[in-house]
Amino acid sequence: MSHIATIQFTKAGKMYDFRAGLLELAKGDRVVVETERGISVGQVVKLSEAVNSEASGKLTLIKRVATTDDLATVERVSQKEQEAYRFCVNRIAERNMPMKLVQVEYQFDSSKAVFFFTADGRVDFRDLVKDLAHSFHTRIEMRQIGVRDEAKMTGGIGICGRELCCSSFLREFQPVSVKMAKEQNLALNPNKISGQCGRLLCCLDYEYETYCCLRKNFPKSGKRVRTVNAVGVVDKVNILTGNITLKLDDNKIIVIKRDEILGDGLPLAASGPTAAPAAQTPQRNRERRPEQRRKQEKTSLETYNSKAENDEKIPVTSPPIREAAAAPAAAEAQKTGQPRKKHRSRKHGHRKPSGGTPTPAAGA
Repeated sequence: MSHIATIQFTKAGKMYDFRAGLLELAKGDRVVVETERGISVGQVVKLSEAVNSEASGKLTLIKRVATTDDLATVERVSQKEQEAYRFCVNRIAERNMPMKLVQVEYQFDSSKAVFFFTADGRVDFRDLVKDLAHSFHTRIEMRQIGVRDEAKMTGGIGICGRELCCSSFLREFQPVSVKMAKEQNLALNPNKISGQCGRLLCCLDYEYETYCCLRKNFPKSGKRVRTVNAVGVVDKVNILTGNITLKLDDNKIIVIKRDEILGDGLPLAASGPTAAPAAQTPQRNRERRPEQRRKQEKTSLETYNSKAENDEKIPVTSPPIREAAAAPAAAEAQKTGQPRKKHRSRKHGHRKPSGGTPTPAAGA
């Protein structure tokens, strides 16, 4: 079974997997590998066995273990990087360019030199590249980086007194927000929660999840709680010590423990003497609702019965009257031989008035 070696090229830098092949390696060995940028020397961080042979076959094979000559070449390349750094800084100052050089990195075979710099915006460095190429006779690449990458390359001591996390062990940057500082009850002072790069401290992310889990066991700020001797509103919560600061109704401040809380405190509106009648009012209304429904049902039933009795008492006289009025008109039409005229008023329920006594309406 083939072995896989995890290699890093810079301290706390990104790690890459390579196929060890038949080489016998140990953690901390220096090896020579071929990368996309060219031949480089890296350090073995971890060794593991390949689980999937197909995936391991796609990895690049390590060329060899670094010899004494290879290490001597690394030292010469390091001296070239220092010389190139000083030369480039002087050229930037002479041309008064708005940029800051951070680091120079040479390839193992000195075929290429990468100049890392920071700037607020875009910089026209074409003339600078011509000067560098004319002096060092190699390919020149200018690469702009951010302030967090700058702190990682340069290193330093943090406000905690230890080496910067990004330059010692932190390989990838995690997003950090002000919410993490608020959750840990830290003072929102930029000088105290910002690192060397000017951004928020990376260590704010280390204990954020722990604070979120512990805060679930404590009441939120502004919540009203009660204890054996007092009732008040939560003003502050100290998760580490377990102390809770309460503000009583008389503006008195007391400090209690989490175990002393018995439950939620009643609001001021419900603690007064007028709270009891207000609570009984909905019950009385609910008790009266069935009686009102019964009265409404009874009233509607009586109305229906009375309406049915009135309909039975009304005589149905309209059809005979209409037939009697229509008979003379039909007889006259037969004598004269003319068709009977249709009156549009009958369509809407109206009847043409006759010369005699008006026919009484139905139900009169």
